[in-house]
Amino acid sequence: MKVILTEHARTVLAQRGIEPKWVQSTVDNPQRVETRPDGTSHFLAVIPQREGHVLRVVVKARTRPRKVITAFFDRRLKGEAL
Repeated sequence: MKVILTEHARTVLAQRGIEPKWVQSTVDNPQRVETRPDGTSHFLAVIPQREGHVLRVVVKARTRPRKVITAFFDRRLKGEAL
């Protein structure tokens, strides 16, 4: 499913060197999904191009199309099996 990037998401992707295609791939094929009480879903996937770092994509789950709020490499999960 196609995602829409919020203005904040576009800004942080550029600042953090995160490719939009990695965000789309993580949402389409997550290795883990965490549903939060605040109405967000966190999609996680290992990005091989970034030495195995785990990309966490936070999405407002109840909107269609899905809106990406933010994305970041989760340092706590580096090297962890998802």
